[in-house]
Amino acid sequence: MSINDANRDVLLVGGGHNGLVCAAYLARAGLKVTVLERRGVVGGAAVTEEFHPGFRNSVAAYTVSLLQPKVIADLDLHGHGLRIVRRRRDNFLPLPGGGYLLTGGGRTAAEVARFSARDAAALPAYEARLGAIADVLRALALQPPPNVTDGGWWNALPELLRTARLGRRLHALDQTLRQDLLDLFTLSAAEYLDRWFESAPVKALFGFDGIVGNYASPYAPGTAYVLLHHVFGEVDGVKGAWGHAIGGMGAITQAMARAAQSAGAQILTGAGVEQVLVEHGRAVGVATADGRILRARAVVANTNPKLLYQRLLPQAAVPPATRERMANWRCGSGTFRMNLALAQLPDFSVLPGPGDHLTAGIIIAPDLDYMDRAWRDARTHGWSREPIVEMLIPSTLDDSLAPPGMHVASLFCQHVAPELPDGRSWDDHRDEVADLMIATVDRHAPGFADAVLGRQVLSPLDLEREFGLLGGDIFHGALSLNQLFSARPMLGQADYRGAIPGLYLCGSGTHPGGGVTGAPGHNAAQVVIGDLR
Repeated sequence: MSINDANRDVLLVGGGHNGLVCAAYLARAGLKVTVLERRGVVGGAAVTEEFHPGFRNSVAAYTVSLLQPKVIADLDLHGHGLRIVRRRRDNFLPLPGGGYLLTGGGRTAAEVARFSARDAAALPAYEARLGAIADVLRALALQPPPNVTDGGWWNALPELLRTARLGRRLHALDQTLRQDLLDLFTLSAAEYLDRWFESAPVKALFGFDGIVGNYASPYAPGTAYVLLHHVFGEVDGVKGAWGHAIGGMGAITQAMARAAQSAGAQILTGAGVEQVLVEHGRAVGVATADGRILRARAVVANTNPKLLYQRLLPQAAVPPATRERMANWRCGSGTFRMNLALAQLPDFSVLPGPGDHLTAGIIIAPDLDYMDRAWRDARTHGWSREPIVEMLIPSTLDDSLAPPGMHVASLFCQHVAPELPDGRSWDDHRDEVADLMIATVDRHAPGFADAVLGRQVLSPLDLEREFGLLGGDIFHGALSLNQLFSARPMLGQADYRGAIPGLYLCGSGTHPGGGVTGAPGHNAAQVVIGDLR
C-alpha cells in the first residue's frame, strides 16, 4: 500500500458516486483517504460500459438532473472532463388510440391545452408551487437534518440550532405552501394531482415521477413526496430540467474520481470489503476479500445501510436498536433495467419519423390506473404483464455511444417484484420479462423489436449482485416518510455518524436520499472532517 496504515485517516467502502464525492472533499481537506471498490471500475451504479460490440451505455443510472451544482463547482467536474447537455424535449407520452403528449421545448402549456384548457391554465401555478417548495428542500439537501438523540444538553445544542435554522426556512414559506409541503409528504401522487388537473394523460405525465424507483401504486400515501424529490434537480441552471452526460453516466463518476485523485485520494478497484473491523467498540478498519487488513482512523460506508449493518459488521457490534431498524428497513424499487443496441431509431405510430420527441423521456403508461394495475399485478404475479416503461435514447444527443447510424436505448421498467413469489428465481424469468418489455415498446413503435441487435438485462437480483442495490433498490431504501430526513437511516444517525464510533455513512440511504446527487457524500465529508480535526 502506498499509504501506510499509521498515516491513513479514512477508509471509504464503495466507490460509487457519493463515495467519490466524499473522498474528494476529504482529500481536499488534507486527509489521507483510500477508496475501496469491489468492481473493476469505480462509479457504482453510475457507470458506462460496452454491452454489445461497438455499443456503450449507462449501465444502471441513466439520466442527469439531481446532481448538485455545488458539487459540480467545488470539485471542478467540468474541468475534469464532464459535459452535460439538456434534452431537447422533456417527456413524450404515446397514448392508445393515436394521441400523444409531448412536453418541454417551450411547448408544454400548448401541448397540455390540447387535452384540457383548464389544466393548461393551472400549469403555471402548479409549477410555481412545487418550485417554491423544492427551493427550500433543495437548500436543506446540503446539510445534515436535525439529529434526534438521547444525549445531554451539550450534545443536543447543535441539533437545536439546526432545528431552529430549519424552522426559519420553513417559516419563510407562506401558510399555503407550508400546508402543501405537509401534504406532499403524506398524500398519494394521485390525490395531489387530482387537486390540480383533470386530464388523465397530464396526471400520468406528472404522476410517473411519483413511482420512479418506487415500488408502489400512485394511489399509495407518500408517493407525492417521491414526485417532489424528482423535481429537485437542474441542468445548466434550469431547475427541474433533465440532461445527458456526454459519454454516459460513467463520465460523471470518472470526473469525480479524477477530482478525488488530483486532491490526493487513493482509489483501489477489485478491492471488495468482507468486513468492517471493530475493536473495543470502535470501527478501526476493514478486511478485504483478498485477505488484506487495512486500518484507519475512520471508516465511511457508501453502501445501503442494511448491507452495512447486516452483512459487513459483526452482529455483536451492532446495537440492538440498529439491528431492529435494519430488519425493518424497506428496500425494493420494483425496477427492471435494460440497455439495447438498435439498428435504427424507433418509429412511433402516433408521431412517425425522427424528431426531438426521441430525445425525451418516452413514457409508456397512459394513466394512473395503468400504473396502479402494474403494481398490483407485480405483487401477485411477480411482474406487471402490462408494464410501465420509460425509454431514453441517449445516442440522439451523444453519437459517441453507438456506431454511425445506429443507436442505444435505456429502458427503465416497472413494476417487478424485488423477490418473485412462490420461491421462483429471477435467473429463470429474466429473458421472459425482457421480451415482454421490448414487446411493450413494439406495440407503440412497430418494428422496434426487429431493430434490437443486442441487449443487456438487469433484474432486481442482478442489480443487487452487480451493484449492491439490495432488492434492486436504486435509492438504498424507500423514500417513505418513516425513512426520510431525521429518520434516514434512523433516528440518532441522521448526521452521517454510524451506530458505533469511527463509523460513518455517506450513501443514498442517508439524507437527502437517492439519485445521482452527490449530496450525501458532500454532507458526510463535512462531518468527518469536523470530527477528525
